Amino acid sequence: MSQTLRVRVACIEQLAAGIKRFTLEASDGAVLPAFDSGSHIVVHMDGGRISNAYSLTSPLDDTRRYQISVRLEEASRGGSRFLHERVAEGDELEISPPGNLFGLTKAAGKHLLIAGGIGITPFMTHIQALKRWQADFELHYCFRSRKSAAYLDSLPLSLSDTQLSLYESDYGGRLDLAALLAEQPPHTHVYVCGPAMLNDAVIAAARQAGWSDERIHYEQFRNEVDVSGGAFEVTLAKSGLTLQVAADESLLRAIEKAGVKVDCMCREGICGSCETVIVDGEADHRDSYLSDAEKAAQRTMMLCVSRARGGRLALDL
Repeated sequence: MSQTLRVRVACIEQLAAGIKRFTLEASDGAVLPAFDSGSHIVVHMDGGRISNAYSLTSPLDDTRRYQISVRLEEASRGGSRFLHERVAEGDELEISPPGNLFGLTKAAGKHLLIAGGIGITPFMTHIQALKRWQADFELHYCFRSRKSAAYLDSLPLSLSDTQLSLYESDYGGRLDLAALLAEQPPHTHVYVCGPAMLNDAVIAAARQAGWSDERIHYEQFRNEVDVSGGAFEVTLAKSGLTLQVAADESLLRAIEKAGVKVDCMCREGICGSCETVIVDGEADHRDSYLSDAEKAAQRTMMLCVSRARGGRLALDL
């Protein structure tokens, strides 16, 4: 792992059923890097074998600490379960500096925020920024039940009735996307973060309503990405290194262990920042960034989640 920060877990709080908030402070007492709304950090756990991205939810002007809120995934293969069950106050973790794949478009006439479940997290900083800008915005928050939804105590205190709408599906709450989009003024931008079903529905409804892609913003961290598979060999053409990638480690992790720096913001095959040219061999593509045609062409691959198809691979690194 390159350019990581060492932090101490200062506080762990239970926000809702299955959701914990972790407050992180620099282990050396220094200030942490500043961040803007919608930013996330990548938390490296279990000796670097697990790396997951989590949205920052802390005050934008407080660089003494970071806060993340983590939902325990029922089918977790590592990240959320590690944080919930193996991390205690006082423990230390490695994190990557903040990155942002879900920023606000300041020039938008209005900001329409749609959150599903734990997808509320990036909006906690967006709300801060929008209020500072005195921008026109609405938050529509969909969740299964109140007992398992985070921030239901604080959101009504900071937002007006016209800014906040809640939809509890266990009690019949449903968001009518078509109607909501139809009533928006021109130049409104929509932002959605939540389960794939909600993200896809919002994107499809907005496009059907004639919204341009520039006005549609979404974020979905897949987190529990399966990077396991057969061991293989990778040659880094520029660096002159040949590395062995074990069956239980990611290609990115093996490259970082060799001291080769690679840009990677999400570490989940979403952002495209670690896209690398394939010099020889074929990739077992597991990302959500490349199109099917690009994957079939075998010209580039995402180092963070993809592997070799076969025993050898050569990369332009």
